[in-house]
Amino acid sequence: MKKYQYKVQGVDYDVEIEEVEGNIAKVNVNGIPFEVELQQPINAAKHPTIVKPKVAAPVVPAAAAPTAKPVQAAAPAAAGSGNVVKAPLPGTITSINVKVGDTVAIGDTLVVLEAMKMQNNIEAEYAGTVTAINVNVSDVVMEGSALLTIG
Repeated sequence: MKKYQYKVQGVDYDVEIEEVEGNIAKVNVNGIPFEVELQQPINAAKHPTIVKPKVAAPVVPAAAAPTAKPVQAAAPAAAGSGNVVKAPLPGTITSINVKVGDTVAIGDTLVVLEAMKMQNNIEAEYAGTVTAINVNVSDVVMEGSALLTIG
């Protein structure tokens, strides 16, 4: 097992490469397991390739990047603009059960987040109208990432 430490835009990443079979690598990034499909032979890259995420976010080295691009927590909502629903743990968005303009009640399931092969329902803690959705199905999000806003 090879271990690496990266600092990208001030964020530290501990990357452990457990095994590489063909073009699939089993890695852990800050303790979170991923299977990574390599775009080029592993010995061809002398320096890590940086993958740019969809929104302004810490960039993850290609050796540690999940197959979907990570989504960074959005800037905090301005006062009075709504309540931001954040990811309680890192994982992959498997379902978005609302759309912008939908009215939600406390306890309604907004998003389903898969983490460590477990489906986690992210429920509304506020009643209101969905004013923004910041993620798409298959996005990989980190803990604290803004998923949507309820106004």
